[in-house]
Amino acid sequence: MARMEDILNLPVQDPPYTEFSAAHINWVKVEGGRQGGDDIALIPFSRVEDFVKGESSNADCPANFRVESRRKRPEGSLNKPRVDGYLEYTLYWCSYGPEDYRDIEPQIGENTSTKPSSGKGSRPGRRHMMRGCICHFTVKRLYTRPQLALIIYNQRSHVDKSGAPCHGILDQESVGTRAMYAPRISEELRQKVMSLLHVGTSLDAIVQHHMEEVQRHGGPHSRDDFLTRNDVRNMERLIRNSPHELHLDDRCSVKMWVQRHHKHVFYFQESCGCEDFVLGVQTDWQLQQMLRYGHGGFIASHLVSGSKKFKQLCSLLAFDSSQNAIPVAWIISSSSIGQNIHKWIPSLVERIRGKDTRWRPNAVLVDDPSFEASILREAFQCRVLLCLWHVRRGWLKGLLKYCNNFDVQREMFKQLGRILYCTRNGSSVADAVEEFVQIFVDQYAFIEYFRSKWLSKIELWVNCVRTLPVAPQETIASIESYHLRLKSKVLSQDSDQRVDFLIHALTSQFHSFYWFEQYTVETGYFENLRDRFSITNPWNQATHIPDIDVLLDEENLQLAKVVSQADNNVAYTIWNPGSEFALCDCSWSMVGNMCKHVIKVAIFCRSRQIARPLLSAQVYRQTLVNLLQNLPEDPLVLEHAISHVTRLEQDIKSLEDLSNSGLLQPLSSIDQQNYRILK
Repeated sequence: MARMEDILNLPVQDPPYTEFSAAHINWVKVEGGRQGGDDIALIPFSRVEDFVKGESSNADCPANFRVESRRKRPEGSLNKPRVDGYLEYTLYWCSYGPEDYRDIEPQIGENTSTKPSSGKGSRPGRRHMMRGCICHFTVKRLYTRPQLALIIYNQRSHVDKSGAPCHGILDQESVGTRAMYAPRISEELRQKVMSLLHVGTSLDAIVQHHMEEVQRHGGPHSRDDFLTRNDVRNMERLIRNSPHELHLDDRCSVKMWVQRHHKHVFYFQESCGCEDFVLGVQTDWQLQQMLRYGHGGFIASHLVSGSKKFKQLCSLLAFDSSQNAIPVAWIISSSSIGQNIHKWIPSLVERIRGKDTRWRPNAVLVDDPSFEASILREAFQCRVLLCLWHVRRGWLKGLLKYCNNFDVQREMFKQLGRILYCTRNGSSVADAVEEFVQIFVDQYAFIEYFRSKWLSKIELWVNCVRTLPVAPQETIASIESYHLRLKSKVLSQDSDQRVDFLIHALTSQFHSFYWFEQYTVETGYFENLRDRFSITNPWNQATHIPDIDVLLDEENLQLAKVVSQADNNVAYTIWNPGSEFALCDCSWSMVGNMCKHVIKVAIFCRSRQIARPLLSAQVYRQTLVNLLQNLPEDPLVLEHAISHVTRLEQDIKSLEDLSNSGLLQPLSSIDQQNYRILK
């Protein structure tokens, strides 16, 4: 037994599960006071929702816990708070209680809104499932330690006032009825049906698909298996009647959306005074994908400019096994995302680590030099790479627009790449730009475009290339594919978008496209609809090109050819093969995109080590050479550097051996590249 005064001395329990229940917690009986005899435990406040979900998945008595009452206090409102004083107080009650309607059988003409004997009002839509369950618990967010939640389990058993089971498999009267299972369909099934509706799947097709699934696993095993046509129709009606404009004023509309969808918001700052508007959105499904693909993988940023209503939209992306970019969070801001990154990054990381404390990405890719690499490195505890998709795409589209000579285009594209890496040969940015202008002085249209759009930013990009490793071309292709989908499905729908419209478009139909694509890949269902929504990235397409179709003269690495997979009589030419600024003459590349032929040649050259190193690899090598030429005088520093490099070489070599033996996934292109340089 423990006294309430001693609760802060209890251990804080954080079970290593995505969702956990009372069975995973060591409970302590509290002595005396209003809570005398109840079970209590301390958990992180960020994991309360995981506990509620875990309790709802009780195998013997599946149940949803609803919020029966909730109270909040502002900070600073108490001078001498009690040890169990709260900032937030929430009472959760099993949805099968506390009222009991089992003995009330409405007759013809009877008023079904009759209040029960408990005095509680009728609960619309719940009368049929009220069975007198008294299972309930209280959650207090402690006033003195807001990061902790005190759980007080007032009644842990799902029984009625007589002490007998009133629902679930232990209740004989519930066998064969919905009361044997959870009272409502799960959030996972709701997400599935809503997504299928958003992508245009008919009501009949959804119901038929669901019935086939239930029959496939041998009949009903959960409440989800009782999904009816009426359930689907109600969700269809909800989608049709859900406007994005909740208020005439855009700011009020966004605030109302945040209040209604607080579970999907990890950060929100209203625009007032000197404070900029910032909104961070991440659905439960996106969080799952971030945990699944982000751990040990890449997390990339995709930044685009907005309309008059918002300045920037940042998408955080994870990559699946096919290098498809999946949006795992969105940040919308009225100012530069890079300037306010210190505000929303901690909230996002706390949300992720609250689910899995071991979660670590392999690297974070930034596509804008304004991002503070040190903040990202500290928050995610991993390396930070620079992704050049913005620069590459912008320069290539500018060349295609302002220069008509293809031979000049590819030469200018190659020289532009050298500007980014000009510091490796000791040149200044100004000298590199001036040399470029002198060489192509006759291309005045592009020179004017370059000066007006890029000259003010080029030094910032060069400094970033100097200090950060550059991400491989495969990620550029994946991010570009995501960019094209975002532009066609969301950004092109309204030239002067309201923020509430953008939020609605992202979290409804656009979100559903990615859920649907993942679902079809994992299950094989609805393959006939998949082609309407999926965009296969060039990296995935490149893996289907056989090596025999790559024609490369090892003695002349100025160009390569790739045989067309559609017509063997056609071959596409790639200039500057293996470089980040390679250029192909296929139709997809000629509109400014990264094509599969460039990716295939890059993979081919890298695997055989027959092409010149990437510009980023040359910078890395030059840095090592400079370090060797200017060894530190302090022997302790030198000894530490040597031991660190030796250990790094051994680690990479052991990983490569495991990879070659099939005991580990193949090394990433970055690790392979760095290992070869290190050797």
